[in-house]
Order: sequence, then structure tokens, then C-alpha cells
Amino acid sequence: MAPMNWFRYASARNFERFAARATPWFAFASVVFIAMGLVIGLGVAPADALQRDIYRIMFVHVPAAWMSMLIYLVMAAYSALHLAMNARLCAMMARALAPTGASFTAIALISGALWGKPTWGTWWVWDARLTSELILFFLYVGYLALHAAIDGTRRADRACSVLALIGVVNVPIIYFSVQWWYTLHQGPSLGFGSGVAMETSMAWGIVVMTAGFWSYAIAVALARARVILRAAERVRASDERPSRIEERAA
Repeated sequence: MAPMNWFRYASARNFERFAARATPWFAFASVVFIAMGLVIGLGVAPADALQRDIYRIMFVHVPAAWMSMLIYLVMAAYSALHLAMNARLCAMMARALAPTGASFTAIALISGALWGKPTWGTWWVWDARLTSELILFFLYVGYLALHAAIDGTRRADRACSVLALIGVVNVPIIYFSVQWWYTLHQGPSLGFGSGVAMETSMAWGIVVMTAGFWSYAIAVALARARVILRAAERVRASDERPSRIEERAA
């Protein structure tokens, strides 16, 4: 069996066909995983010994916070490929991911505030973890605003790719902030290299919900990328039409 050639999806036509086929599957997977995650988080996982049922916000907050960072890393990787290889499809994918990343960051901030009020006694503190997550939200919004403000898609894509790469330094600050500085935010109970410091059903609830959020992000990004791609093709076709008329007149 011949190995799969992923580079063929760099073609706009092949990518659009792939996205059209894959989007419904990822959308379906997101519904299934999110439903399973909610059942585990709200019905199967036991109440916490200290926080009782308030902690169940975690099953939305933690996956959303993870997604806010993961999406930015993927967006920065696409931006790097765009700058290095002048791959316009990579710039389109980065732009397609940005609104979803901003949404997950907003969900993480809002759910964190809802969790913080009963546990910390306040909606917000200027903690290193919270502040760096807020900066991430502004990076997403700034990326989208910068692209909208610059005339010319190619110039906008280049400028936004540079911004995405500059902002990627904030991601490790978010993740390691609770280890580098004294913060009110608790350390990781489940994470890369930290092991598992919670009941098994709680960990499974977070993992399954994260899979649902990731499937949703892929489905929405692919659908949005198709819209961006079609818009770019319409602009290119309208730019070419006058030249063809001039050729006929000549």
C-alpha cells in the first residue's frame, strides 16, 4: 500500500474536496464527544470533597483553556509555513482558526470567573495565569482586527503571520505560569508531564470533552477555510476578467 501523500492537499481544489468530506464527520464527532463528556462530567464523576458540585465547571473550563493554547500553536505553525513557503492555503487556515481560538479563550475566561467567584471570593484577580490568558484573547482579537484593517489579502496575511509568531511566546507563559511564579491559580491536576492527580472519571471527562472541542474546532475551521478560499477565487476571477476583455479587444 502506497503511503498517503499529504502534500496533494496543498492544492486548493483537493483541499476543498477534502474539507467538504471531512467537515460533517468532525462535526458529528464533536457532538458525540461533547455529549459523552457532559454525561461523564455531570453524571458519572463524583462530587469533589472540598468544592462539591461547583468544581464541575472544570469540565468546560479546562478543555477550553487547553484549546485556546493548542489552536494558537497550530495557527502559529500555519503562519510560519506561510512565511517560509508562501503557502496561501496555510494563511487561510490560520485565519480560519483565529475566531474559534478567540471563542475558546473567551469561554475559558468566563468559566474561570464563574468558578473563581465561589472558590476565591472574586470574579477576577490579576494573577499570572489569568493575565496571560487575557493577553492571549487580545492576541486573537488583534490578529482578526489587523487582517480586517489592511488592504490587500497578501499584505494582511503576511502581517498577521508575523503577529501570530510574535505572540506564540505567550503560550508557554500561560502553561508554566503556575510553576514559575506564585499564583492564586492552582497547579495542573492533569496535563503534559504532570501525571493525573484526580479521580479517573474526572480525568476521562476532561479528556473526552477536549476531544469534542478539538473535533468542533477542526470542523468549523475547515468550513470557514472553504468560505475564505471561495472568496479568494471570486476576487481572483474578477481581477482576471478585464484582462480577458482587453485581449479580445486587441
